[in-house]
Amino acid sequence: MLLNFAAMFVRPDFDPIAFSIGPLAVHWYGLMYLLSFLIGWGMGVVRTRQPHVHWHKEEVGDFLFYVVLGVVFGGRLGYVLLYQPDLFYHHPLQIFAVWDGGMSFHGGMIGVFIASALFARKTNRSFFQITDFVAPIVPIGLFFGRIANFINGELVGRVTDVPWAMIYPHVGPQPRHPSELYEASLEGLALFAILWIYAAKPRPRAAVSGLFLVGYGCFRFFCEFFRQPDPFAGFVAFGWMTLGQVYSAPMIVGGIGILIWAYTRRDPNQAGAK
Repeated sequence: MLLNFAAMFVRPDFDPIAFSIGPLAVHWYGLMYLLSFLIGWGMGVVRTRQPHVHWHKEEVGDFLFYVVLGVVFGGRLGYVLLYQPDLFYHHPLQIFAVWDGGMSFHGGMIGVFIASALFARKTNRSFFQITDFVAPIVPIGLFFGRIANFINGELVGRVTDVPWAMIYPHVGPQPRHPSELYEASLEGLALFAILWIYAAKPRPRAAVSGLFLVGYGCFRFFCEFFRQPDPFAGFVAFGWMTLGQVYSAPMIVGGIGILIWAYTRRDPNQAGAK
């Protein structure tokens, strides 16, 4: 029955190359990452103007350098280790082909954690002082990352007949959930709004970080119900859980624990205080 309505659905079929300059091909994937870093830097500067956030705008640029390295290396290595270790074992040079897609948020998050720890040491701050500052900005990168997934036609949704379904020509004739756009809306825009509003006032140290973990984990867990499981993994637990859900569940539990700790400890210093 789904095929009878195929003509009704949008068919996203983008060229992954945005433009070319001679032999140099500029991919949409790279442009989306560049845009996310630039806007993230701008929002970081805005964050420094909040009275309870004791950062200098010059520090935002310094920290951005650490974040870029953490996102790129952590995201790519995380994808290799968490999702397709066998493929990259046999084709190791593909590890560097970031323009083809294949970035793990969970790996990128670990990369940002490492970057935050290094920057905390450099600036004599605590780890959570750094992560509380950056947490409200991270969803900007998630939004543009999911838009890049949509343009690349990767991480497609499950087959459906909802009116807004889309047909991905390179995947097949069946209409599917535009799961990348669901994730861009929830993990990106909605999470950004929640964290930005929450962090606009002084909060106990680590509370903003904890809320980020809970928010992202819940949104990602929910969106996975509409996203096609990775073909090389399928459902990995209980007959319905995907790898994304397995990796997100500990984030939810850990985030709740951090929030409880932040609000119950004796000296809840405000986030961002130096």
